[in-house]
Amino acid sequence: MQRRLRKQQGPFEPKPELPIIDELILTVLSQHTSDLNRDRAFAGLKQRFDSWEQVVAAPREAVADAIRPGGIADVKAGRIKTILEEIARREGSLSLDRLHDLDDQSVAAYLCELPGVGPKTAACVLVFSMGRPAFPIDTHVHRIARRLGWIEDKASAEAAHNMLAPKVPSDIRYDLHVAFIDHGRKICKSKMPRCSDCVLFDLCEAGPPLLAAGEAV
Repeated sequence: MQRRLRKQQGPFEPKPELPIIDELILTVLSQHTSDLNRDRAFAGLKQRFDSWEQVVAAPREAVADAIRPGGIADVKAGRIKTILEEIARREGSLSLDRLHDLDDQSVAAYLCELPGVGPKTAACVLVFSMGRPAFPIDTHVHRIARRLGWIEDKASAEAAHNMLAPKVPSDIRYDLHVAFIDHGRKICKSKMPRCSDCVLFDLCEAGPPLLAAGEAV
């Protein structure tokens, strides 16, 4: 499956690694928006404030103004400030570098104890910032896994995380996560998926019924 997607999409290119807190905040900014707007919001935050300490000290309105391109800025600004305040309270500073000394389960548990942080965000930090073999479940991965029959249709994102990660070999989790996202955006779309162009069609439970019902092309 991974090899089929790579043949269609081209070589796997990992993201540049960011410090743990940076990746954490970037993932918060990614919620309910595109990658382009997420990156614009993160860039605005970095341009407006020289440090995370300045973000904590700033009024929520100023943080919201800086991240406005990412959408629901007021909500995200409050969440970002609350997360940073909790990290400062726990660590005595705004650094999570000590998490590199913990195992994957301990890192995920720590991150999920932060306000508003769930398994998907924790997995993103593990894989993108720390190089750990996590398998984040975003909307595209969730949809493809359901259509392939890997999880039940009604499985929540958290349940999907618990079920899917152990099934995917650790050495391809990062690659397959990225490949699934690209596949979900271009081929296995939420509405009118392009099943005729899908290299996974013969492995898919949902594809033939969708085509037969005229709900795919």
